[in-house]
Amino acid sequence: MVERSIDQLAECLRALGHPTRLQIVDGLIKNECNVTQIQQNLDIPQSTISQHLKILKNAGIIESRREGNMVCYKVLDSWVKDLVTHVKKK
Repeated sequence: MVERSIDQLAECLRALGHPTRLQIVDGLIKNECNVTQIQQNLDIPQSTISQHLKILKNAGIIESRREGNMVCYKVLDSWVKDLVTHVKKK
């Protein structure tokens, strides 16, 4: 587990506090995806998804990797995975 400061935790929780971003993270926990796949699952504009992905990436929640001309996203660490999974069970 990555050691986080209180400020980092707060930033992470703020980013996860938006319903769309929480849906994106939940989906990325299940499968690594690109923007098009996320857009098809959530049925919201690609530009909106890109904005949310940027916030999640800046908060250190997700990371991206380039695969040809496609960028794939995944959740970075188990703390966020555990948190989202635990919250969904409640």
